[in-house]
Amino acid sequence: MLMIGIDTSGKTASAALLDTDTEIFLAQTSLYTLKTHSQVIMPIVKDIVAQAGKEMSDIGAIAVANRPGSYTGLRIGAAAAKAMCFALGTKCAGVSTLKSLACMNIAHKGDICAIMKARGDLVYTCTYKSDGYGLEPLCEEQIITRDELAEYLALKGGETLLCGDGAPDFFTDYRSPKLIIAPPMGRLQNACGVCLGALSEPLIEPDKLEVSYLQKVKAEKDLEDRQKNS
Repeated sequence: MLMIGIDTSGKTASAALLDTDTEIFLAQTSLYTLKTHSQVIMPIVKDIVAQAGKEMSDIGAIAVANRPGSYTGLRIGAAAAKAMCFALGTKCAGVSTLKSLACMNIAHKGDICAIMKARGDLVYTCTYKSDGYGLEPLCEEQIITRDELAEYLALKGGETLLCGDGAPDFFTDYRSPKLIIAPPMGRLQNACGVCLGALSEPLIEPDKLEVSYLQKVKAEKDLEDRQKNS
């Protein structure tokens, strides 16, 4: 089966085409862009399918990063995935961005901690155990302070590979012989990781696909503040 993966959860817009039968990526494009993802993601998808010599009608499933990340980015990715699924009559899979980041480094046998920047000193994070082929979450996906994450990793013990856009600063500020930083190609969100993460997720109807932010978006917080002050 041919699967398209989409990631618009951060500053990188990324799409990949995976042959799930052979586990070969036929095409992949990532663009670190200041443009709105809605401007670039569908052209990228169409380009990788064409460059691989395939047709959109050949696609059997769509995988998309659906949590956590940019509020607007996640919605754009989910909307694109739903539109393609409805048009092609296919199912989709929602994949955690944190899981997809860990999948990008799955060859590392040991603990992998995905760290994404949130607001201020907060980070989205989850730690996984990798055997080189599969992942097992060691904790819940959560939004916590960097100090809280540092304490968790110290108490957990053992070496931990750090990945995600929050990894470089965390690695520098909490330097420890037990912390390893992923190479540059394994640090940012990538649709290849979304495809790999989707292999262990159920395929669902597109109308069941939802996004999750792990925290209240600014509009919700502003509304609560107004209600408290009224």
